[in-house]
Parts: sequence; C-alpha cells; structure tokens
Amino acid sequence: LLVCLQPLLDVPVYGRISALEFFRPPGEAQDLLYLLTERYHFCVLTYDAVAGELVTRANGNLEDRVGRATDNGQIGVIDPEHRLIGLHLYDGLLKVIPIDAKGQLKDAFNVRLEELQVIDIIFLHGLSKPTIAVLYEDTRDARHVKTYEVSLKDKELTEGPWMQQNVDMGAGLLIPVPKPLGGCIIVGEQTIVYHSGSSFKAVGIKHSIIRAFEAVDPDGSRYLLSDQAGLLHLLALQHDGKRVLGLRMEALGETSVASSISYLDNSVVFIGSMYGDSQLIKLNTAPDSTGQFVEVLDSFVNLGPIVDLSVVDLERQGQGQVVTCSGAFKDGSLRVVRNGIGIDEQAAVELPGIKGMWSLASTMDETDAFLVVTFMNATRILAINADDELEETEIEGFEANTHTLYCGNAVHDQLVQVTRSALHLVACGTRQQVDVWKPPAGVSISVASGNKSQLLLATGGGTLVYLEIGEAKVQEVKHVQLEFEISCLNISSFVSPTTGQSGVAAVGLWTDHSCKILSLPSLEVMTHEKLGDDVNIPRSVLLCALEGVHYFLCALGDGHLYTFVIDPSSGTLSDRKKMSLGTQPISLSAFESKNATHVFAASDRPTVIYSSNKKMLYSNVNISGEVYHVCPFNSASFPDSLAIAVGKFMTIGTIDEIQKLHIRTIPLGEAPRRLCHQESSKTFLVTTMKLISPGTLSDECEQAWVKLLDNQTFEIEYEFQLEPFETTCSCISTTFADDPQAYYVVGTAFAHPDEMEPTKGRILVFLVKDRKLHLVCEKDIKGAAYNLNGFHGKLLAGVNSQLHLYKWATRDDGTKELQASCSHHGHIMVLFVCVRGDFIVVGDLMKSISLLIYKAEEEQIVERARDYNSNWMSAIEVIDDDTFIGAENSFNIFTVRKNSDAATDDERARLDVVGEYHVGEFINKFRHGSLVMRMPESEAAKIPTLIFGTVNGMIGLVACLPAEQFQYLQTLQRAVAAVVKGVGGLSHEKWRSFCTERKTSDARGFLDGDLIESFLDLKRDKMEEVALKMQQPVEELCKVVEELARLH
Repeated sequence: LLVCLQPLLDVPVYGRISALEFFRPPGEAQDLLYLLTERYHFCVLTYDAVAGELVTRANGNLEDRVGRATDNGQIGVIDPEHRLIGLHLYDGLLKVIPIDAKGQLKDAFNVRLEELQVIDIIFLHGLSKPTIAVLYEDTRDARHVKTYEVSLKDKELTEGPWMQQNVDMGAGLLIPVPKPLGGCIIVGEQTIVYHSGSSFKAVGIKHSIIRAFEAVDPDGSRYLLSDQAGLLHLLALQHDGKRVLGLRMEALGETSVASSISYLDNSVVFIGSMYGDSQLIKLNTAPDSTGQFVEVLDSFVNLGPIVDLSVVDLERQGQGQVVTCSGAFKDGSLRVVRNGIGIDEQAAVELPGIKGMWSLASTMDETDAFLVVTFMNATRILAINADDELEETEIEGFEANTHTLYCGNAVHDQLVQVTRSALHLVACGTRQQVDVWKPPAGVSISVASGNKSQLLLATGGGTLVYLEIGEAKVQEVKHVQLEFEISCLNISSFVSPTTGQSGVAAVGLWTDHSCKILSLPSLEVMTHEKLGDDVNIPRSVLLCALEGVHYFLCALGDGHLYTFVIDPSSGTLSDRKKMSLGTQPISLSAFESKNATHVFAASDRPTVIYSSNKKMLYSNVNISGEVYHVCPFNSASFPDSLAIAVGKFMTIGTIDEIQKLHIRTIPLGEAPRRLCHQESSKTFLVTTMKLISPGTLSDECEQAWVKLLDNQTFEIEYEFQLEPFETTCSCISTTFADDPQAYYVVGTAFAHPDEMEPTKGRILVFLVKDRKLHLVCEKDIKGAAYNLNGFHGKLLAGVNSQLHLYKWATRDDGTKELQASCSHHGHIMVLFVCVRGDFIVVGDLMKSISLLIYKAEEEQIVERARDYNSNWMSAIEVIDDDTFIGAENSFNIFTVRKNSDAATDDERARLDVVGEYHVGEFINKFRHGSLVMRMPESEAAKIPTLIFGTVNGMIGLVACLPAEQFQYLQTLQRAVAAVVKGVGGLSHEKWRSFCTERKTSDARGFLDGDLIESFLDLKRDKMEEVALKMQQPVEELCKVVEELARLH
C-alpha cells in the first residue's frame, strides 16, 4: 500500500504566521482554521471543497496602542468547548475573543495576567468554566504552573482549581489532556508530570529538550513527543477511565528534529521540521533490524536554516548552482540547488541530421525493442543486442531508403510506418508487410499522426485522410478537403473506454495561421481557432491530459507556444495562454514518467511541460545544444528513458524528478556553518559544528571542524579539527600579492561560556596540496574574525569592533605570515564586509551600513559616508559602484546610495535610503549570481541579480531593473493587487511595508515579483480585468511577465 501526501492547495499569506489552530464550533460541518500573524492580524478560514479555495469567515486586527510585545513569542489557544479564543500577545495581558453560540466571534478585550515571563498557555478540558493553565518563570528563574478561570461576564481572570510550584527548571511545554481524564502534562528536561489538581504522577526521563507533541488517541491515552536529537518517544498514560494511575515513556526511533507533529491516521504521522527535511512516517508494531519502530514513507525538502551559500557553475554550462549550508544539529547538510531538469545520459551515438524518432515494441505488451530514426532520405532501425548496445537491424516490411513521417505499434501485434509515398502495415512476429495504403498517383503524404488503431494523414493541397487499422488491414474511412495546406496534426490520447478509439484530432494550417479541432471519424470541424495574423505558422500540435485536465498545445515556428484547456466532447477551447519557450520551431512529444504524463518541447531552449496541483508548469532541461526531436524509449536495458536528438548526437537518458528546482542533499550529520569554493583545486571548504555529549545535556560541548570536499562528488577529502571552545566565523578562497597560489583563509573565535564577547580568535591560512589542507600560517587576533575579504592582494578582516588590513609577507626562514598594515575603528561590531575597488562597505551590528575608502599611498582606511538610521544588520552586498543592499533583523531589506555629486560635505557623508521593503524572512546571505542560463540575445541577460538565503530555507532573487521597466511593472503590480485579494483579508500593501520596532513606512524602490508573476496563474476573466486596468491586451501582459520570470 502506497501512502503519500498530495498537494491540495497552495496560497500566499500576507504575514508571518504566529498561531494556527483548528476548531469546530457547534453546528459546523467541518473544521475552521484560526490564523494569527506577528503583526496582530487574525482571520478565521474555511475550505470550500467545490471551488477548491479558502473562504474568509472573520478577520480583524488585535494590536493595542500600548503594551510590551512578549519576548517568548505569541501564543494562541482555543477553549475546547469553543467559548473563547485566548491570545498572549503582550506581557501581563491575555486578550480574549468570545465566541457566541452560533460560532460568531465577538469583540475582543484584555484581562490582566500577573505572570510576566509566560512560557506556555493551554486551556484545560472538562471544566464548567473556561480555564487556562499558565507555565511561567519568576524573577528567581524558578518555573511554576498556575490555573485561572476566565470570566467572560466580568472580563477578568479568577483563581483556578489548582497550581503547582517549582516544576522542572527546564519545563517548556504544557499538554492538555481531554475528557474524561482532564488535567495537563508538564514536560520538563528531566521529568514529565501529569497534574489534574486531584492526581499527580511523574516519570523521569533522560536529559533532553522536548518542544513538539501530538495526541495519538482522542481520549489522550498516548502522546508522541520529539526531542532536540530527533528521537521520537511515546508517552502512555495508564488509567482506569477516570484517573491517571501512572506514566510510561517508550523510545520509538529517530526522525528529523521535529518542530511539529501531526498524527494523520492508521499509524501514519507527519513530522514537520525547521532543521531538516519534513517526513511522512509510519509507526510499526514490531521493531526493524535496528530496533526502530519508525518507517520513513516520504520526505519533503526543507533548505532551512540557510546560514551560508555560494553560487558556482560546477557544470561549466554558464548556469549557476547554489550550494547552501543547510539544517541544524544532526540534520545538517549541504544542498546543491539547480534550476531545471537534468538528463542522466546512459548512451550516446553520433547521428547527424535526424528528422524524427519513434520507439517500437516487438509485441504490444512488451517494453520497447526498436528505435526508428529517420533522416532526409533514409530510415534506420536500431535495436539493443545481448551486450546492451544499440546496433542496426532491419524490419523487412518497412521502407528503409526514404524519409519516415510516422511510426508506431498497432493493434493485433502490428507495426505501422508512414512514408511520403505509402502506409505500410507489418506483422510483429514475421516483420513482413501485411497491407499497404497509397495516396492517389502524383500525390504525396506530407504529415502523419496516429495511435494504435487510428491514423490521420495530410496529402497535398489540404486533403486530410482518416484511416482505421484492423487485423492485416488498413481501411480508409473518410477524407475531407480543408481550405489551406496542413502544417501539423495530432490524434489525441483521449481514448474512449468503450470503443478504444479517440474521438478528436487537432490540425494546424499554413496560410491563415490557425488550428482546428476535428471530430473523429467524421472529420467535422468542432472548433476553428485563429491565432492571429502577426504570429508564426503552427509547427506542432498536441492533445494530451495532464493530471486529468485535457489540454490542447499549439507550438509555432518562432518558439512561441499556445496552450488551451479543451473539452473533448465538444471540442471547445478555453483559457488561452501564450508564452515563449525559445526562438526556433518547437516539436511537442508526450512521455510518461513515474505514472504521470508530461510533454517535452524540443527547441533551442528545451522545456518539460508538466502539471502540479492542476496547474501547468514549465521547467527548462539542462542539456547543452538545440534539441530537434524526442521520443520515449522504455526498454529492458534503458527503463523509463528518453531518446533525444541533440546537435549531431542521439542520446538515450533518464530524466530527473519533474520539478522546477532540483536539490541534491549531502548529509553531514552535523551543522555546517560556512563554505567557499576554490576553482583552482576544484574543492569546497566547509566549516562545521558538532555537539559532543559526554552523557548529560549540561556537559554537552561543541566541536568545530574545517573540512575539504571534492566539488563534484562532495566526498570529504580532509578534516582539520579546531581547538576546544573554538568556532568558525568566516572563510574565503583568495590569492595574495606576488603569490600566484590560491589559499583558503578561515577566521575563528574562542567562545568561552564566561565571556560576553570573544576576546581571542585565529586567522588560519591553508593551502590545498595532494587533496589535503596544509596549514601555512596562523595569526592570533583579539576577538572574533566575523568576516574576511581578499583586498588589493591583502587580507581584510573584521575583528569585533575593528577592521584590520593584513599583508602577506615572507619571514627570513621562508615561511609566510600575516602582517598588520592598517585598521579602522568606530564600529560596534563589524559583522559584514563587502569590497569593490577601493571601497569597503561595512554592515554593523546596530549602526546600519557605512562606506569606507582605502587610501593605498597613505595606507589608511577612512569613512566616506554612512546611513544614520539604526538597523541591526543580518547581511549586506554591493549592487553597483553607488548602491548597496542590506537586510536587518526585523525581516526587512533596504538599499542605500552614496551622494557623490552632492554640493556639501554633510550630504556627501550621508548614505541615502532609496529602497525599503518587508521580505518577511530573516536573510543570512546575499550572493551575486543567477540560477538560470542567460541567453545572450535575451533582455534578461543584461539585468544584474542577487541570490539570498534565509533562516526558513527560502532562496530568493533580487533583480536590478531599468527605471522605465520598474515603473511599468509597478503599475502592473498595483493592477494585480487590486484584483488578487489576500487570504483572510490581509493587505499586500501593509505586509510589504518596511516595519521595525521604531517605524513603519510604505515599501519603495522594490517590487513583489511573486505577486506580479501570479498574473500568469489567474483565470482568464481575472487576467482581462488586470488588462483593462493596464489598457493592454492579455497576451502582451503575459509576454512581459514571462520575460520577468526568465530571471529565475
């Protein structure tokens, strides 16, 4: 039995979600979803299964004018009897939203909460009045649990039924226990306690931090718990139906480090992880060979947290790949992220001039045995021999010395070949011709298409002939005369289960640039679709079903593709869209992969068209050269493969998983911290951190490593262990003046527990020799080397609050050393540094961005300008000579520009803020580069781009647009935002506004590319609504947005 999760709905939410709870008020047929954002907006959503969308039932804003936001995160809980919603948003206050008997939300009010350091709040079950249990910490760092009754009438909290002083010092979680048992479970680091006021039971556990739980049974008898090591436990409450008699804890096995757990059904559990891949697991009743009760059914990629990334072109194809330091604890890994679909080449042969390819099975039920390849005036048949090699063979009933238009298997174990002069029907067993059909004298066949029992041929002058295949017989059923010459045709794959035949076909016409949908067998026109006078000629048409949705695709000679949704019974076309896939004629071929149908569009920019969640998607294929023809080839030696004519070669290969981004995981089993790439040695340097546990949690210590990895296999070639308490802060690959060798340089800090800030660190210089790291130089420094940069043949290091420049020198004994050249002071903490020419850009812990300049003659670094706003920086990068971008800790990004042409010194000393935008993600790194292959003739190739990585595992792109394009897209963004309404009534404009604790201002200088590109996913009527606001045709807007999408 295959158990898997299918995506059902994917909607953007304009906010950072802080609370998410299901509840079902009386009289409701299905659950409602309560959602709260960090900016105090809330909404209640329900799912409309018919329309397939979320519907907003209620929404509002819970922000108070005064109040100190809670440090421990917002908490949202719902009374199990659905009488109220409780929210802890501000210290000392509990916000209450009453729910009436009809399930409607009433006006919210605040009640005073004595406890200031609240760790967790839950509602208790089975009590006559709404009752909360509060886990809190007092001023002496002791933790207690107290219960309160919520009086909706008096709008106050009254003393609850019980309290428990001095619980486990590490207690961080309360679990409510349903009726009839009631009470709650207090989860600590060394003990787990059940408390109900009348009953108190405890069990000791191995020292661990548990932050995720889920109830298995509706009566609360069993719970799943997960700790920081990714160990899954089962907590069982032993009871007599009324009272808890004891607790029992059992280890089940290892999963990803869980952030949330959802028990689905039938022992199937979803493990949601912020530190590694999320998983779908099954709990087995018997252990496996390793003693685990956990079986992983599926995993879901999560790149977070991304702490560092590098953009490299490992394949040397002009296309960047992102290598990330991802995950934490035991789930730490490197991830190699690339755009598009790869082809894993299994075999290749030089065959220039291929004009078409088809695969044939020797009998109807077997895998493919032959590959038919046609040229201008010849057809060759290739077969796989006993040595799994392709060799030429013959099918006696086929014509070999001519061009083939169509080839395929037919009913009754037959083969069919269509050439310009005839249609040949051949028996599979004897390979002899059993029937032939020829057009009238002087007429040749120009185009052909077919399936196992039907054929459609175009002969000169627009004549269309429909034939059916019987046993040893081909019968002409119908022919019609069309008004123009036929350029392409296709019999659909929509086969009737009763007749076994298709009832619809598509035809492309030369002169009037149109296509027709015809009924079979009558050849009557069901739909005539004009593509427009200014478009190219249809060169390939295809009728196919993707995820049960029927599509008609029409590809043109100039690389454009039209897509339609088709009703096979009436031939009606709807949802017309046009996009550019390249500049050369496109050839469309359907193929199967993992039990799903996809379409390969062969062109100068080969593309796979696929469907996900009933939405048509496009992914470029990473193959160098123009692809002319493709056909599926599923043989015993090459299962689930494709035969591809690319350039002068024919390649047989398997295709990657069908998705836009492909992610390769290199598990490390420890947390990666920094990485960099060195082209000359073809290696990566990765620094890692691993928790070493002598036995108890309190004795755990961290051990840091510097590791050398091959840049293709990612195998570890060498490891360098750092000293106790030493951690890595930075690493680069650089060269020094008068020394041609490339070195790896690593910056470290000694993080002693008793020090607020590191007072000691090292700069280590390594040379790669014989695939090993050789320590060439070691420099002691007074602090943490937060960043390193190669600069004018020297080394620029940010150490605590200072910037130091070191030169590379040779001692008298011939050894190398770093000598101090100059330094710059005046920062709080130099966390981030970027260099460009003589300029140095500094991102400070608190003092935003400053611009320094290096004066080589005077060996001096001086400040040129600064941003006088107070921003706590998390990443910076140089966009161009005058513009710099920064990310700060309130999930915003901003750009600053230097005033080189200003009239006064004061103005020149100020960096002007020119852009502000709320990303909603904590950005750890910016890097120059792109994930897409830039075509030289494309406008997108001229646009500089930055890639960024975030704590939540998001990879984003910032593109610097010309002013005219920016203004046009800004107008389009407003038009789309007016049509596309946010889920839960959340405002896009407010969500993207620059927001910190000190100020909130409208976004400027940035556009939301995701919102603009959502235009392509709109239904046709919504597209036309946007087009009306823009006063431009839909096709023109699609073209603009598609060009924008090419940036990523």
